[in-house]
Amino acid sequence: PGKVEGRARVIFDPERLNELQPGEILITRVTAPSWGPVFGKIKATVTDIGGMMSHAAIICREYGLPAVTGTGSASTAIKTGDYIMVDGSTGKVKIL
Repeated sequence: PGKVEGRARVIFDPERLNELQPGEILITRVTAPSWGPVFGKIKATVTDIGGMMSHAAIICREYGLPAVTGTGSASTAIKTGDYIMVDGSTGKVKIL
């Protein structure tokens, strides 16, 4: 749960995780355990694939971050640099 606003960073390849800046919102198809270290610097996560028991959802709960999973197309609809709102309580993601 929770609601945040911030700049999006779309990442498809784990080798590009170093591009994430503190306070950005991670947008991706799906996360994996090797992505764990980035959750300490982001504001929220939005994924195309997943649900309440997905890696992204579980890790975000541990870090107290909003997450919206299973969007189907966030990683193609949102572009890096877009200013977005993520509401983990309602599951809504909006480009502002």
